[in-house]
Amino acid sequence: MAARARGLSVLGVVRSAESAARLRARGVDATTEDASEVAQAEVGPSTHALVTFPATAPTELALAPLLTQARAVSYLSTTGVYEDLEGVVDDSTPLPAQTSPKYAAVLAAERAFRAVGAAVLRAPGIYGQARGIHVRLQRGDFRLSGDGSRYGSRIHVADLAELLLASAATPRETFAVGDLEPCRQIDIVTWLCERLALPLPPSAPLETVHETLQRNRQVDGARALRRLGVSLLYPTYREGLAGAISRQPSAISRDKPADN
Repeated sequence: MAARARGLSVLGVVRSAESAARLRARGVDATTEDASEVAQAEVGPSTHALVTFPATAPTELALAPLLTQARAVSYLSTTGVYEDLEGVVDDSTPLPAQTSPKYAAVLAAERAFRAVGAAVLRAPGIYGQARGIHVRLQRGDFRLSGDGSRYGSRIHVADLAELLLASAATPRETFAVGDLEPCRQIDIVTWLCERLALPLPPSAPLETVHETLQRNRQVDGARALRRLGVSLLYPTYREGLAGAISRQPSAISRDKPADN
């Protein structure tokens, strides 16, 4: 939507017919055709290619050489590459000495796309109208990670879109991105429960929750904002979630897959 607001034409390459249908319903041209074939047919000197496929996608690395003719390339990575590092991290923070196979694949994808001129954005948890803790609380399947005292970071999908578009001007640079207020999980959950008139959820042993909810770190994305010239529409979870929960239906189907 951010690109269309600038008057740009957009083509989304997605993996499922359902995702394509959702995009088309919002006025975005979308296809489920092979990404490599689309790149060969569509990428040219006026193209800004935004690559958001997960690093485990089998054709992802093969896509990189097909983008050399693009005006700009941006690759969406994850702050998961910092693995178990705690405290404040930014894009100057050294990566762990030992990298798990999962995140070794992510770093390999970063290198492949950076080699063809991509800017790399490492994002924490992404949330929006239909994605985030507020959705899981209303579904009733969210559990606190231990006592909820661990810090986490997040970014609203609209702000991430603006950062990705702005990164066209910074080839081969790597940025950690996030909003301006990393917080403890219990803080955001309490804030949401008060506004949704829900009880605090039960807790789960830390070792049983998804790995992204076991982390305890604060992402400092200040350099990205300065370098890319972006001001966040949703600088904290309060601004980002206030609108989301005001537009949420009173009940959310419990048979939807959980998003961590």
